[in-house]
Amino acid sequence: MLSSDHPCLRLAIRRLTAADADHYAIWVLQAPSQAGYVHHDRAWPAELTEIWQTWQSMFCLRDLPAVPRIPAVVLPPPQPDDPTPGYAGRLMQHLGVSLWQWLFDGSIQNSLAQSQGIAQGQGRSLRLRLEIRDPELMALPWEIMQPQPGRQAIALSQQLLFSRTTNEVDPLPALREENSLRILLVQGQDAEPDRSLSTSDFRLQLQQEADALTALLQDVTQGEAFHRFVPPVPCEVTTLVQPTAAELTSHLETKQYNVLFYSGHGMPGPDGGMLFLRPDATMNGTELAQVLTRCRIKLAVFNACWGAQPEMQGDRPIPRSSLAEVLIHHGVPAVLGMRDRIAEHEAHSFIQRFARALAERSPIDEAVAIARQHLLTLYRFNQIAWTLPVLYMHPEFDGELVKPLTEGVTEIPENPSSWGEVPFPSACLRAVEPPHQTWPIYGGMVRVGFLEGNDLVIKSPGVSRRHAEIFYRGSVGAASAEPIYVLRDFSRFGTFLLEPQGQWRKVHQEEVALKPHSRLRFGTFQLEFVPNDLTPPL
Repeated sequence: MLSSDHPCLRLAIRRLTAADADHYAIWVLQAPSQAGYVHHDRAWPAELTEIWQTWQSMFCLRDLPAVPRIPAVVLPPPQPDDPTPGYAGRLMQHLGVSLWQWLFDGSIQNSLAQSQGIAQGQGRSLRLRLEIRDPELMALPWEIMQPQPGRQAIALSQQLLFSRTTNEVDPLPALREENSLRILLVQGQDAEPDRSLSTSDFRLQLQQEADALTALLQDVTQGEAFHRFVPPVPCEVTTLVQPTAAELTSHLETKQYNVLFYSGHGMPGPDGGMLFLRPDATMNGTELAQVLTRCRIKLAVFNACWGAQPEMQGDRPIPRSSLAEVLIHHGVPAVLGMRDRIAEHEAHSFIQRFARALAERSPIDEAVAIARQHLLTLYRFNQIAWTLPVLYMHPEFDGELVKPLTEGVTEIPENPSSWGEVPFPSACLRAVEPPHQTWPIYGGMVRVGFLEGNDLVIKSPGVSRRHAEIFYRGSVGAASAEPIYVLRDFSRFGTFLLEPQGQWRKVHQEEVALKPHSRLRFGTFQLEFVPNDLTPPL
């Protein structure tokens, strides 16, 4: 099980209004090292538009009058070992490769390679979050990007955890530490109810569908899919069939759920779309967002049409109108919606495997990748099922739904040749302000952050939930070597290190060696690093 504190590369795409109509800026908003913060301008090629339009005409289930009828794109001939020899599969592959080559070009490609190297060196996956600030590009299936034919699509990888994100968000609310899955399953109105059924029979049919989905969710801890060293978390499911908005709100407020599953009819709209709870009750995305953030829901999943698509005004999409974006804007940590209609059996297959991965304590973005792979295995590459789920993550959210087994456990760097011979060089952190409280660094490591469970909890503005760690790096027992402690920052805000010249240096998403009496600032809280039991000159 990988730690949820993966290095993160966050990219943003925005149209350059002062340049040509199809000119875009791509830049890095977050990277594991300062050298990764780069900017690159790209023109959108007409050839890519043709591939995209052909893909839509073959795979898109939504009415798109703006997409003209065009001749089929001429694809490169298939390779002898190509697993997708059919035209549909090769078209999907060609679009995925073309999107990758457009996005990861020049300095952006260099930043990705550097970030992947850092993640690999830490033994972790790299989080890749894509922020699309031009609504014209939102409908594109970025999840199918792949570096070259025959390589894995980006949304299927567990080494490159892909999700979308958005800007101008409300801060994350205080999140609970979770030790179980507590799911509220809402079965809303079907898009086209069976008119031959009476109201009571139709409600019974919905109840049966909800019971079947509940059974899938509650059975996620069964079978032999779990590793014997990773016990699954308990899963509790509560079902609501066609509730009113008041009933849904009441259930969310009276119990501490951490996951909302909605299955039913939905449609795009300017206020985050519309969910049809029942024939006489609807709820738009903005209304739902207020409830979900107030009740501290961590994950909202929508098996509804187009939850990840913006509303259209004529042939132009309305910015920030999709359900997923609206919920993230209001501070919901993670939203999983559908880019298009998905068949019921495909949705159930995805949800069951997704819930199982969550119960195995996978972070949300990793669980989505696992469930996608399951759909790919069942329904093949050239079918769109695995491409339909779209995951949005709040830029401050680390993807952790339930508490990992490693939470709160001190990691001791490996050194087999000297294990047990000499203890780690002693060190501590000491508050600069009176009464100069100290925190010893036990076992060569201390974790710092806002969240309870860190070794040093700092409740200060500008401190992330998991902000940084200070750990020993050196040869334990080497008498001639000066002990080296290292600060590793993986926060949103950065850690500040006081330079000898008296200026504060921002350490952000990188490592830096600490010297005796190094002064650090986490938010507004100042500490001094004191090795070898030296008394700091305060």
